[in-house]
Amino acid sequence: MNNIHFYKYQGTGNDFIIMDNREGQYDWLTDEQVNELCDRRFGIGADGLMLLNKSEDYDFAMKYYNADGREGSMCGNGGRCLAAFAHKLNIGNGQLSFIAVDGPHEATLDGHNWVNLKMQDVDFVEEGPLYYYLNTGSPHFVKFVEDVQATEVFEEGRKIRYNERFAAEGTNVNFVQPFENGIFVRTYERGVEDETYSCGTGVTAAAITFAGKEEKEYVVPVQTLGGQLEVRFTKTGERTYDNIWLCGPATLVFEGSLHI
Repeated sequence: MNNIHFYKYQGTGNDFIIMDNREGQYDWLTDEQVNELCDRRFGIGADGLMLLNKSEDYDFAMKYYNADGREGSMCGNGGRCLAAFAHKLNIGNGQLSFIAVDGPHEATLDGHNWVNLKMQDVDFVEEGPLYYYLNTGSPHFVKFVEDVQATEVFEEGRKIRYNERFAAEGTNVNFVQPFENGIFVRTYERGVEDETYSCGTGVTAAAITFAGKEEKEYVVPVQTLGGQLEVRFTKTGERTYDNIWLCGPATLVFEGSLHI
């Protein structure tokens, strides 16, 4: 039997189990065990699990697992929560650099709970008649709707995620409604295979597709079921974007130990 000490963080309701694995003490975790820990009835309960690993070239390395137990692609809210956790461990000085599955990231902290995360540049956005498709560290299908609150996100998202094009690799599916000067986003996440309260890479993808034609800096306020985020970026070409920052709260919920 192995003992684990874990921390539970959430970023706009997107919640994660986090462990300090700089000594490799949790390398024994299996996909099945990760899945059990993320179970909301029989485990701790989370949308994903992250290990903060040691890195030779960066402040730390991020290893992310989806709730289904499989290693996932980049998670924006997860990256923000892991940066907040690193700050709690006195790593860095409020400015952090880390390596994730999609490459290097920077993060800055404003106060204790607000984290700004630099995302990867976007060099192409596929635009269809009623959708956008792009990769912001994870693949995202974006569809604008008239009433996002009335949208059946689970049913509609599942249909798209498992359609002929996406079934093998999967995609996240975002339903977006403009409001005031920003957007409201609801997301069906692959790996969780359900709607989550928020999705950082999804919010980023939605904000990018909301930008106008003008090549300039944009600041897009985003409402999710779990709270408010902000996406900042520069449109540099017809379908290219850089200096992309996902900004929002990342909060420690509780910590604990258990035997597994």
